Amino acid sequence: MPRARSALRGAALAAGVCLSAAASAWLVGRAVVAVAGQREGPWILGRAAGVTAYVLLVVLVLLGLVLSHPWRVRVARPSSATRIRLHVSLAVFTLAFVVLHVLVLATDRYAGVGFRGSVVPMAATYRPLPVTLGVLAAYAGLLAGVTAALAGRLAWRLWWPIHKVAVVAFLLVWAHGLLAGSDARPLRSLYLGTAALVAVVALSRYAARTPADRVAELTGGRR
Repeated sequence: MPRARSALRGAALAAGVCLSAAASAWLVGRAVVAVAGQREGPWILGRAAGVTAYVLLVVLVLLGLVLSHPWRVRVARPSSATRIRLHVSLAVFTLAFVVLHVLVLATDRYAGVGFRGSVVPMAATYRPLPVTLGVLAAYAGLLAGVTAALAGRLAWRLWWPIHKVAVVAFLLVWAHGLLAGSDARPLRSLYLGTAALVAVVALSRYAARTPADRVAELTGGRR
């Protein structure tokens, strides 16, 4: 029976990931069609994908904080398994729009980024430092994703501390979005508001640590 339940949970998780990937592909296709033929189409698409990825990342980080919050046991619905599936699905959505953001701007000759600038720090001709923050954020996000994929295969005390690099990824993305975009000024309220929201939830999560939570961290057990 436990094996059957585990198989069902795995199947449900895989189905959620596939549905998320399909929805992401549909949204990307609609975006491409919408800007096709426009002179600034690539820039519009790349910038829209970047802002969308940022908003999804905010939700992803907030959900991650909720999943690790000591008070999470007080909320019965949705179940922990459903929350984890939602977390994975959001990660897939976020990755899809990050890839779109990078590919569009890397292939747009007017963007001043290029493929080299998309993967090598300080290689872009357009605002090299802010673009570099985005490159480093992408690497940090990939590391956080890999460690999350290893959950259940490695001991909690091994993967969880590394997974916290997601916080670094968020901070880098926030600075990248605020400094790299030429239209960042109209979006400043979005960046400041979302940063404040994440900070409040993060403070709540760490201020609410219970004695059992601290013991679990010290012993490497699950919270």
